[in-house]
Amino acid sequence: MARRSFLSQVIALPFLGMTAWSEQATHKPLKIMMKSAWGSDDPTKAAFPFLHGLALSEAGHSVQIFLLGEAVSVMRKSVAGAIVPVGWPPLAETLTKVVARRVAIYACGACCRARGVTEADLSQWGAKFGNPTIFVSLVEWADRVITE
Repeated sequence: MARRSFLSQVIALPFLGMTAWSEQATHKPLKIMMKSAWGSDDPTKAAFPFLHGLALSEAGHSVQIFLLGEAVSVMRKSVAGAIVPVGWPPLAETLTKVVARRVAIYACGACCRARGVTEADLSQWGAKFGNPTIFVSLVEWADRVITE
C-alpha cells in the first residue's frame, strides 16, 4: 500500500509544474521580427516564417517579416501558389491569412531587383521593399519593450 502511494506521488511530480506553466501562459504580447532567406528550392523552410508568423499573430503577438535572398521570390503569386510545404497548406493560403492579420512583410529591394520581383508582386500581399535601414529599424522595434 505504501508503495502504491509513493508511486502515485512520483508519477504526479512532472505535472506539478503545469500549474506554474499555465499561470505564465497569460503573458505580455511580444514584438517579433522574423527574417528568412529560404526560397522555393526548400518549400517547407520557405513557408516557415509565414506559418510561424501567422501562429504568433493569432496568439496576440506583433509580427513583422523581412525577406532577403531567394526568399523574395515567394512574393510572386505563381511561386507562392507552387510552394506546398510538407504537412502544411500551400503557401498562398498561408500568405492570404498572414495578410488578413496585417502582418507587415518587407522584401529586400536589392534582392528583388536581382530576381525580377516587382512592386506589383509585393503589393498583392501588402508587402513593401526593404533595405538595410529598414531591417535595422525592425530589429530595434522588436527589441523595444511593449508598455501596453
